[in-house]
Amino acid sequence: MPYIPKSTRIAFASAEREIAAAMSLLAHKVGPGGLNYLLTVVIREYLISKGTNYVTVNDILGALSGAKSEFYRRVAAPYEDKKILENGDVY
Repeated sequence: MPYIPKSTRIAFASAEREIAAAMSLLAHKVGPGGLNYLLTVVIREYLISKGTNYVTVNDILGALSGAKSEFYRRVAAPYEDKKILENGDVY
């Protein structure tokens, strides 16, 4: 899960601002391909810094899986609940 100490988050603050600015400028031009590219670059750099081995590959896959699950829990599921209320349930 992405819940790291605030003191650790500070180290990422500058990079987060730069990434957010770039994505907001380019999102309409590159769409989901830009997001895929950005995630791939981050993963590649992590892999290079840690070395290609079972543990690192497993850590990356776990982080991606966790991020996907947390995104679903925090964003997708509430959105779907809202749409159920607006449009009616199918179950």
